[in-house]
Amino acid sequence: MGPAPLRPGLAVMPATSRRCTLTVIAQAAAPLPGRRSDAGRVRLQQRDLDGLLLLADHYAAPYDLLAQALGVPVARVRAVTARWRAAGYAVTGVLGPGPAWCWLTPAGMTACGHPWPARPPSLSRLAHVRAVLAARLWLQGSPAWQQGNGWWRSERRVRAALPPPRIGTREHVADAEVHWPSSPPGPHAGQVWAVEVELTPKPAARTARIMAGLLACPGYARVVYLCSPAARPVVTATAGQLPQAQASRVAVRDLPPAAFLTGPG
Repeated sequence: MGPAPLRPGLAVMPATSRRCTLTVIAQAAAPLPGRRSDAGRVRLQQRDLDGLLLLADHYAAPYDLLAQALGVPVARVRAVTARWRAAGYAVTGVLGPGPAWCWLTPAGMTACGHPWPARPPSLSRLAHVRAVLAARLWLQGSPAWQQGNGWWRSERRVRAALPPPRIGTREHVADAEVHWPSSPPGPHAGQVWAVEVELTPKPAARTARIMAGLLACPGYARVVYLCSPAARPVVTATAGQLPQAQASRVAVRDLPPAAFLTGPG
């Protein structure tokens, strides 16, 4: 029987109020006299569980952003991911320019409790995967997030909850959702936001169609666009053409610098 699925958490930062430990068998060996009962095993702490669940949500993560998510120096990430590899839960490698990446193995995805494919993102999606994760970490570091106890729902989770699409139809799925609990009271309490990460400018007609579709979704109180300098003009112009009632529900912001490999240029 394989390892029990990890229980999904609501944040990627290390838990401070409660710690939990998962023990994974790294190699089969008969216990020797005088050896500890957990000898030859990899002991995963709460920080490890948070990191593995983050990888499941985001397909993969570059080392610099993974270090930020785990709250450790970048130099420490190599040791952390080595422990995950020893447990059989993760793979690391260089996928393109910049830092190395880490992603889950099928065993790691199973341990996280998800049926999603476990493989590195395609080269064409690396920039987008990085930008979405950077957007998440930027939002989670804001005072509003800390005060409102927001929760990030990844695109993978959003898609998993949708019914199978009808043949020939496919609605646009947001890059993520931000859920604000009803308590504590606050300006966003009880709301759900759609998050769109825009790296490259889309045609104006397509941008308008996507924006209108997200605004028409009854569950979304607001649509937040996080844009590169190249993509922001078309998004801003599209939002400016909306009726006032809809335009007030669209927020257009710059992506954080960490979204780009070497900066926005």
